[in-house]
Amino acid sequence: MRNFSDLTEREILALAIANEEEDGRIYGDIADGLREDFPASASVFTEMAAEESEHRRRLIALFQQKFGEHIPLIRRQDVSGFIRHKPIWQLRPLGVAAVRDLAQTMEAETMRFYRRAATRSTDASIRKLLGDLADAEAKHETRADELMAASLTENVRSEEDETARRLFVLRIIQPGLAGLMDGSVSTLAPIFAAAFATGRSWEAFVVGLAASIGAGISMGFAEALSDNGSLTGRGAPLLRGLICGLMTTLGGIGHTLPFLIPAFWTATSVAMGVVVIELAVISWIRWRYMDTPPFSAAFQVMVGGALVFATGILIGNS
Repeated sequence: MRNFSDLTEREILALAIANEEEDGRIYGDIADGLREDFPASASVFTEMAAEESEHRRRLIALFQQKFGEHIPLIRRQDVSGFIRHKPIWQLRPLGVAAVRDLAQTMEAETMRFYRRAATRSTDASIRKLLGDLADAEAKHETRADELMAASLTENVRSEEDETARRLFVLRIIQPGLAGLMDGSVSTLAPIFAAAFATGRSWEAFVVGLAASIGAGISMGFAEALSDNGSLTGRGAPLLRGLICGLMTTLGGIGHTLPFLIPAFWTATSVAMGVVVIELAVISWIRWRYMDTPPFSAAFQVMVGGALVFATGILIGNS
């Protein structure tokens, strides 16, 4: 990698061209990723991609005038400390608020690059173009706001925000909640059965650890294989399976860890307290994201948990 201060004017222009090309492609990828669920925001990023293309055209015209037809391949990753952005395909599914923030960050970073590059140029025409592009990038934030204001009326923005919330619930909350409920509730019976059958903390911990990890693997595969998300809109199956599996394991581990306490009754009391907290969290999530009435959410979860808990104690004492 080379330092930015070591680049010649020819190399700075080549880097600026590559930067505009990449930014334009990023905006195009964002537009493509948003088009199905957020068509109004997609049109904003399509226009921003077109503006980046115009910047690229002006830079290429100046490069040809000054240095000829061949543009050396100088990329962002070739220059130390230069602007870097994660590929959009690594960020999917796209959150509409997140990509709006990303666009503002990109424009601010590019503006700083052009201002810094302009101060290093001794050629008047190059310095003028870089300064003009810096001003254009500074106006891009305002331009982006103008495009969004024109395309995203209050009703459209409200609809897109509601769509974003629905997709978040569908792709993140639902698999996570299913895993948390399964891990918190289904592992109660084996853990407390082992605890009361043996009267020893360590045996209960081992059973709980095995049950939690096993349930996490099982639920993760079940969620990932349930559907590929193409028809239901539930998103990438691998991500859903990972979320569900991790939350299942977390739900079981929560009331397993207290059994690392050697004193049996102390460990059991702490584990019971953790169970109450876990069930309360599940009830809150169901009320907050699944529109379940608070009393109904708490009653359903607590009754189910109490029945499984009682089953474990009865079997353990039999």
